[in-house]
Amino acid sequence: MDGPGKPPVFLARASYRQRRLRDATRLLPVVAAVLMMVPLLWSQSDGLGQPTSAVLIYMFVLWFIVVVIAALLSRLIDPDHEPGATNIEDLR
Repeated sequence: MDGPGKPPVFLARASYRQRRLRDATRLLPVVAAVLMMVPLLWSQSDGLGQPTSAVLIYMFVLWFIVVVIAALLSRLIDPDHEPGATNIEDLR
């Protein structure tokens, strides 16, 4: 049993959420770079691959989605949140 003076085992909810959002923001360019390479794997039976128009549409749609996700993540990240700080209200 934990005594009354021991800190909780788990992180505060807000701190944990901010860390995961920052991790997702760091991972987004890596995932986008891998997805940008997907058209290199497309091929047809004649060996010519996909038409350039299909590849350009894929790249534009992917770029747009990455921009939207980055914008959403930047809105959700709290710039004033200190990575090591815990909020006492979140512990209850």
